Amino acid sequence: MTAANNSAAAALPIDAVLDDLRAALNHSTSAVLVAPPGAGKTTRVPLALLDEPWVKGGKILILEPRRLAARGAADRMAKTLGQSVGETVGLRARLSSKIGPKTRIEVITEGVFTRMILDDPGLGGIAAVLFDEYHERSLDADLGLALAIDSQRGLREDLRLLVMSATLDGARVAGLLGQTPNVAPVIESQGRAFDVVTRYLGRSTTVRIEDEMTDAIIKALRTEPGSVLAFLPGQGEIRRVEERLIERLNDASVILAPLYGAMDMAAQDSAVSPAPAGQRKVVLATSIAESSLTIEGVRIVIDCGLARVPRYEPGAGVTRLETVRVSRASADQRRGRAGRTESGVCYRLWDEPQTASLPAFAEPEIRSADLSGLTLDCAEWGVTDATTLSFLDPPPAAALTAAKEELIALRALDEAGRITKIGQRIRALPLPPRLARMVLSAAEMGDEREAANIAAVLVERGLGGNDTDLTHRLSLFRNDRSRRAEDMRRLADGWGKSAAAAVKSDARLKATNASPYSASPAALLALAYPDRIAKARGAPGQFLLANGRGANVDAINSLARAPYLVVADLQGAAASTRILLAAPCDEAEVIEIAGDRIRQLDEVVFDTAAAALRARRVRRLDALAMSSEPRSVAPNDQTALALARGIAGLGLTRLPWTKAQLQLRDRVAFLKAAGSDTKETEWPDLSDAALTASIETWLAPFLNGKTKLLDISADDLGQALDTLIPWSLKRRIEDEAPTHFEAPTGNRHAIDYEGAGAPSLSIRVQELFGLKQHPSIAGGRRPLTLHLNSPAHRPIQITRDLPGFWAGSWSAVKADMKGKYPRHPWPDDPANAPPTARAKPRGT
Repeated sequence: MTAANNSAAAALPIDAVLDDLRAALNHSTSAVLVAPPGAGKTTRVPLALLDEPWVKGGKILILEPRRLAARGAADRMAKTLGQSVGETVGLRARLSSKIGPKTRIEVITEGVFTRMILDDPGLGGIAAVLFDEYHERSLDADLGLALAIDSQRGLREDLRLLVMSATLDGARVAGLLGQTPNVAPVIESQGRAFDVVTRYLGRSTTVRIEDEMTDAIIKALRTEPGSVLAFLPGQGEIRRVEERLIERLNDASVILAPLYGAMDMAAQDSAVSPAPAGQRKVVLATSIAESSLTIEGVRIVIDCGLARVPRYEPGAGVTRLETVRVSRASADQRRGRAGRTESGVCYRLWDEPQTASLPAFAEPEIRSADLSGLTLDCAEWGVTDATTLSFLDPPPAAALTAAKEELIALRALDEAGRITKIGQRIRALPLPPRLARMVLSAAEMGDEREAANIAAVLVERGLGGNDTDLTHRLSLFRNDRSRRAEDMRRLADGWGKSAAAAVKSDARLKATNASPYSASPAALLALAYPDRIAKARGAPGQFLLANGRGANVDAINSLARAPYLVVADLQGAAASTRILLAAPCDEAEVIEIAGDRIRQLDEVVFDTAAAALRARRVRRLDALAMSSEPRSVAPNDQTALALARGIAGLGLTRLPWTKAQLQLRDRVAFLKAAGSDTKETEWPDLSDAALTASIETWLAPFLNGKTKLLDISADDLGQALDTLIPWSLKRRIEDEAPTHFEAPTGNRHAIDYEGAGAPSLSIRVQELFGLKQHPSIAGGRRPLTLHLNSPAHRPIQITRDLPGFWAGSWSAVKADMKGKYPRHPWPDDPANAPPTARAKPRGT
């Protein structure tokens, strides 16, 4: 029956390599199939393999990255056989499963497969697992393939694994599937030979992408026949383009059809169905339409070149959405949608040279995702180090560490990374670990049903609308009579019952916190996100989370004036984090929720404005100050440290240094730079940077009893500095870096050690008469820089070679100065003239 129906179907390019693929899987347990869009791999290959001898009546699983693609693939294969889904071809996905007793091919989503193989590592009754559209490199696909490879090598040598993709480095995947020195065979198919013309429209830096896309769609509709598939980054852009098109299009024959993941299944199916006769569609889609999907009648693709991808920040525990340029592989996939059923055209909203600068492939999700679910799954598999599994790209160490810490905090893993009994209960619920723990903890209080509903709203995008207030979304969800909402309610009801059963069967999970009241959405949400309890601060809409992160909602948002929130979803970088979903609560409820974590502390802080310590008694929930009352500062060793740290933050220039102390620091800095001809103790570093870094050790001991900057005296600084200079060096400072230079006249002149240059001396030239050697310090190793002045203290020469000056340029200086200062001596031989600080008496 299978072969007959295949032959009756229209020929597809993949048909030419099906015999090669059968041969490869007869001789090898793994293979890679590379086939361009439209080749027919998704629907032809499973049917072609069904009657192979190695199948032996077992099932073939084909994994799809999205539910929409899975439903479409199952439907097309069933129609090829003249059947309905649920007979030979079945479907297994969240919200839409149709499996019958005669099912031989199961189209499943990648997440479903992960749970299947963890529940049955030997995959009993499964003959082959086909990973379709593997180039999308979802986290579930990478984990599923790693576990399947491990199962094949350890438990099921007969299990066939086939990785299929339109754009993929086939050799690299073949190396992963094969075992050294062998690699899995790679079969390549040609695509459908429908030409696609590519036209570049450029990209403006001043025009919004929605406006550019609207202009491009209208242009395409006027110049080209057929339906349009337009790729946009996300739901927001799709909605805005739809609004613009409604305003500008006046054509009843054009149907606008949004397509994104958060839509109801019926709406998705309607979007991808052919347009009625005499009409055409404009499908506004996210990257959901890139793979495993043929929309009949589409021969025009308009690609904005952007995609929205999740990026997980391990330090903050937040996944944010980031808009990025698509890869060349994704751009090719999108372009290929225009040539699936006939020749087409692809408009790109960028300039042609920019295509070469696109990354070759999209970054695998495993490099930027929250790995807590993967880590828990690996622990269930018996692997405490996920990097030991066969991943095409190993998971990042920082993300794995963060995931392990989170799971230990949830008590899902022990310190060694092994799964605990609670961890097994968490993993048994098909939810992210935090949400599963929430439902289990709620079951201890008898509130598992409401917690499961919250989990449903969080995991099924768009369910309950897009309101920021979780309580509003829950209300809409409860009253939603759509097929998707009803399916999710049934699913959530199952999660709640499973959690309640787990609590009932496990003594360690039995209710210990039973409460007479029904927990609020905020209280339940806090079971999943205790670190995201947030307190209002500053202007309306500004909040501080218990983990120390700031976040905000619009000032006009209904949540903006709530005293407290529990935040479910955040977006954006640390400096501009937006709250996308939260539940409001008050302080009394926070105390009820997290009272065991609230600590009363006496805190001392440094007030930078007053340059003084302030004490307060604070009730604190992690980073949140619940209440605060001022206290008097009781000086002690800890307050001395706090004062020292505060002064370091202000800057050491605020301290009351004397000129002598500043000169001492400069003298020591000079000697440290000058070096020494002995092997004595090294000169200390008394620079601002060094003293700031070590302020707790040199200054704090002299701050006992002090609570503000004004309490610190110059004597305190002098004593503190004194401890930094070893006794053995103090005498040398006076000998090698004296404070003054004694001139031949007997007068003492201060030496300037400040600045990066050599120490300098400013002196009238007549006081140096008779000096035959240049003045030096540091044991004669460093000459002073002499700033020679006139009798009026104006500079006439700078030198570091006084004898050379006497013998050289002195004669020119003398000739110039003699006329200006006739009453002062200007001898021909200053090296042998008597020094003086006086002018000649009048009349001489």
